[in-house]
Amino acid sequence: MSTKRKMRSRQMKQKGAPHPRPFALSHVDQHGKARMVDVGDKDVVRRMATARGFIRLSKETVSLVRENGLKKGDVLAVAQIAGIQAAKLTPQIVPLCHPLELTQIAVTPTLMTDGVEVTATVRCVARTGVEMEALTAVAGALLSVYDMCKKIDQRMVIERIVLTEKTKESLW
Repeated sequence: MSTKRKMRSRQMKQKGAPHPRPFALSHVDQHGKARMVDVGDKDVVRRMATARGFIRLSKETVSLVRENGLKKGDVLAVAQIAGIQAAKLTPQIVPLCHPLELTQIAVTPTLMTDGVEVTATVRCVARTGVEMEALTAVAGALLSVYDMCKKIDQRMVIERIVLTEKTKESLW
């Protein structure tokens, strides 16, 4: 870990503490209209976000994924690439998200006994965070698993897509 101190976002630091503007939404103007937040005055810092999600599969589907027995191919490899691609396309999927130059996208799908867990970590050096990119990477990877398995398993459930960590670190 760098000697520079990692800092958590204000919301994660103050768990349970009331927000100074409890009903103010950053992406809504004073007239209630959607707007893109101006981040021009914010410092450029190293940012990282990690998200996780899960898709519940039948035991038969888990076995087929493990044995690489699906006609569409290697489910976990495709999920990894789909997650990376989804992170890169986040500003086109989430309308008010700033386009960022991402420096790293790591997507790890893991086969469990009852489904697939996906973890994604995204990094950049920017004025705004990469939480949406990490969450979108997980969602994209899980949707690709769903797409590849839908013919054999109509009871799949995508669940628990959550942000698990977010950091920012000064460059100086």
